[in-house]
Amino acid sequence: MKKGRAQLSKQDKLIIILGAVAAIGPLSIDMYLPGFSAIAKDLNTSISTVSISLTTYFVGISVGQIAYGPILDKYGRKRPLLIGFTIYLLAAIGCAMAPNIEVFIALRLLLALGGCVGMVASRAIIRDRFESNEIARAFSSLILVMGVAPIIAPTLGGEIISALNWRFIFWFLTGYSLLLLILIQVSLPESFEGNRGVSLRPRQVALNYWEVLKNRQFLVFGGAATIGLAGMFTYISGSPYVLMEILGFEEKQFGWLFGLNASGFIAASQINKALLKKRNSENVSRFVSFITLASTLSLGLHAAMGFPSTFGFLASLFVFVASLGFINPNMQAVALQPFKDNAGVASALIGSIRMLGGAIASSLIGLLHNDTAYPMIFLMLGCALAVVLILQLRRRQAFALDLN
Repeated sequence: MKKGRAQLSKQDKLIIILGAVAAIGPLSIDMYLPGFSAIAKDLNTSISTVSISLTTYFVGISVGQIAYGPILDKYGRKRPLLIGFTIYLLAAIGCAMAPNIEVFIALRLLLALGGCVGMVASRAIIRDRFESNEIARAFSSLILVMGVAPIIAPTLGGEIISALNWRFIFWFLTGYSLLLLILIQVSLPESFEGNRGVSLRPRQVALNYWEVLKNRQFLVFGGAATIGLAGMFTYISGSPYVLMEILGFEEKQFGWLFGLNASGFIAASQINKALLKKRNSENVSRFVSFITLASTLSLGLHAAMGFPSTFGFLASLFVFVASLGFINPNMQAVALQPFKDNAGVASALIGSIRMLGGAIASSLIGLLHNDTAYPMIFLMLGCALAVVLILQLRRRQAFALDLN
């Protein structure tokens, strides 16, 4: 009995460490969102230009995940983690001291390239450490631990800006990454010594990824997952301007609103787990996709009528974000179902593609910026409609196959 408790304690400790490691992503994205206006004023630029720093971050995550996949298989988990977070720490210091927007944007790219190792390594370590029947529960626990980050990050960022200034957000991230480096070195044992036979030659790496891309199920549901995340990052990129500049909320208030929406996303993902005991992922996502679409139509109606009800607009925004808590995990799960031996490559690829979709969405917010809420709303509407169409088309194809 004592041995069982000790083993459980080790697993809990591992999940907490991996949750802290994986949380670097949402902290790096969400903490500085309330500071968009302050950054723009301090660096003598516009909010739409500051949003480019979000786009470069997504690009860095997308490229970085592809690169770290084979590196983690070749050299193990711990050494790449230490190197990646060292890069992150130096980039965070640079962001805190950035003299202009150009340097800030470049350093945000470096921040992503260093920090995204945590996203890939945390999944790999769970596969290493847990038995096959425990992996799903471990991932669910990881979501709960790292899910705290997007809830508190914007609120914490707003508080830091109110008390100090936006640069202290990156000093906070510097301290957080330093703590992670110590934690990884002292408390995280190596879970995989590495396979020196893994090839890092670009041609072989590309062939491995191409094998995954040729799978039709991966393309369909990976595409739906990507579009769903693009809708999420459209909201992330566009909401600072819409909520603070158009609706007049202060940085601290924005932080609380953003945290509330993030809590809806996390709660929906946990409700989704319960639903999947009796329903399959496709059916749940298909039903929820119509709710997602309805929420974006409501947002458009509020904007067209001049925002007659701030509460109604915020409620529709909450429903949109929460609905993605069902769609995103389900679409990823179905996309990865066909893969066993190359699950790591498939996981890295879907993570990269989804972040690339986020980069495109956030860049479009900057390019289409016209001092209204319409760029954000129409892009969210387009994403919601695309997911509905993909899932309905898939349903008809499956029905046709059954008839044959």
